Amino acid sequence: MPDSTTSRVSLTLASTDESIVMIERTAEDFAERAGFDPDTVHNIVSAVREAAINAVVHGNAYSTQKLLATSFEVTGDALTIRIADQGPGLDPNALPDPLAPENLLRPSGRGIFLIRNFMDEVHFRKLRPGTEVVLVQRRTPAQPTD
Repeated sequence: MPDSTTSRVSLTLASTDESIVMIERTAEDFAERAGFDPDTVHNIVSAVREAAINAVVHGNAYSTQKLLATSFEVTGDALTIRIADQGPGLDPNALPDPLAPENLLRPSGRGIFLIRNFMDEVHFRKLRPGTEVVLVQRRTPAQPTD
């Protein structure tokens, strides 16, 4: 993957735990081939896993009738990962603050917080139906690749 070219793959997957693992592995492969250091690769994979779990569990509710649309793209500037579900939609700004005292002991509710802290950019887009999350990790300066 030389810096002067773009590498991209798109996957359409079922709403299953196996799909979460496939998305996670694909993210790891792209992050490693993009030349990110091991800590950054770990952060990218963790963010992607959280986003994929949200899409399968909360977005599509494991529905066999609903799919995940994912894409992974490396350019000279960034790694961009898109994960879209076909669920009822999500307003990330309406979620409770996981750092608020009343939420500290809750067993869930930290996924989007983690995603935002692990990635350089996170964007949410409402679809009809569903939600697309776009995760961006910049390559500054652009790292050499294989």
